[in-house]
Amino acid sequence: MAEPSPVRFRGAGRSLEVLRAEAHDELRTLIELRCRAGEDPWEVIPDLPSVDEQVVISLRADSFGHAGAGAETGLALDAELEFLRGIALWHPELSRAVWSLMGRLEDVGGRP
Repeated sequence: MAEPSPVRFRGAGRSLEVLRAEAHDELRTLIELRCRAGEDPWEVIPDLPSVDEQVVISLRADSFGHAGAGAETGLALDAELEFLRGIALWHPELSRAVWSLMGRLEDVGGRP
């Protein structure tokens, strides 16, 4: 059986360094917003994804034109998993983050 071709997604041409810098900025902004809303940083930070996980979440959201990781795409679980595998093929350095999110996705039967 032939190896599946990588999934095409917006941002596939951007360097991983740029994607990581953008994800870092997103996480930093989220921390600041939640802390300004009165949440304790020691409670906020452990609940956040890693920078690489945020890159994967952002690529997924960008590909489907949604602003958030929890946005509905209408994709079946198998399609979600295949899409995430495609990200790992495009950026092998994100494989650990992809597998982490895939595990969580399978555990809850929904979205990362």
